[in-house]
Amino acid sequence: FGRVAPGLAAAIGAAVVIDTPLLWWRRRRWAFPDGALLTALLVSAVVSPRDPWYVPAVATAIGLGAKHVLRTASANVFNPAALGLVLVYYLFDSAQSWWGALPAIVPGAAWPILLGSATLIAWRVHRVHLAAAFLAGYFTCFSLSTFLVDPRDVAEIFVAPDVLATVFLAGFMVTDPPTSPARDQAQMLNGIVVAAASAVIFLVTGAAHYQVSGLLCGNLIEAGRRTLLARRRLRES
Repeated sequence: FGRVAPGLAAAIGAAVVIDTPLLWWRRRRWAFPDGALLTALLVSAVVSPRDPWYVPAVATAIGLGAKHVLRTASANVFNPAALGLVLVYYLFDSAQSWWGALPAIVPGAAWPILLGSATLIAWRVHRVHLAAAFLAGYFTCFSLSTFLVDPRDVAEIFVAPDVLATVFLAGFMVTDPPTSPARDQAQMLNGIVVAAASAVIFLVTGAAHYQVSGLLCGNLIEAGRRTLLARRRLRES
C-alpha cells in the first residue's frame, strides 16, 4: 500500500483538479467527476507502482485534457486512460505492471476475481460481444503469428501476467461506452480491430504499450465510423 498510495493519490488529485472545472465550463453547472476518477483508477492500476508518483498524475491529466479537446459530436475520441498511458511511456519511459489485473496474488484466486469482475462490467455496460470478440481475435492473431515469427517471441502473451492484463483490458477498458460501439455487429468488428492492432504493434515494436495502443486504434476507427454515420443522417434529413 505504501508503494501504490502516492501515485494513486496523485492521479485522483489530478483528476479532481482538472475535470471539475472543465465539467463546469462545458455544462455550466457543478458535477461530480466520476468519469475522471475512473480514469485515475485505471491509470493507477496499470502504471508500475515503482514509477515516480507524478507519472500516473501526468497520464491522468493528459487523458482528461484530451477527453475534452478531442471529441466528435457525440463523445470523446480516445479512451482517456489508454491515451495517457501511451504518452507517458514516451515522456518518462514509464513501465506497466498491470497490478490491477492481480498478477501478484495466488493464481487460483486471481482468475475468478478478475474474470468475474470483467464479465460483470462488460454485461452491465452491454459490451459482452465487444469483449468476447476482442479476446477471441487477440489470441487468434497471436496464435497465427507463430507461423511468421519464433513462437518463443510471443509465448509470454499466453501466460500470466500478460494474459491477466489482457482480460483486465477486455473487461475494464475495451468496453468503455463513450469510445466503443453500441450495436452488436459493430462491437464485434471493433473488438477484432483492437485485437489485430495490438498484435501488429507488439510484433513490430515490442513496446509495453501494445495493448492500449491497439485500443486507441479501435477508438479512432470508431470515431470515424460515428462521424460518417452522422454526416449520412444529416444528408438524408
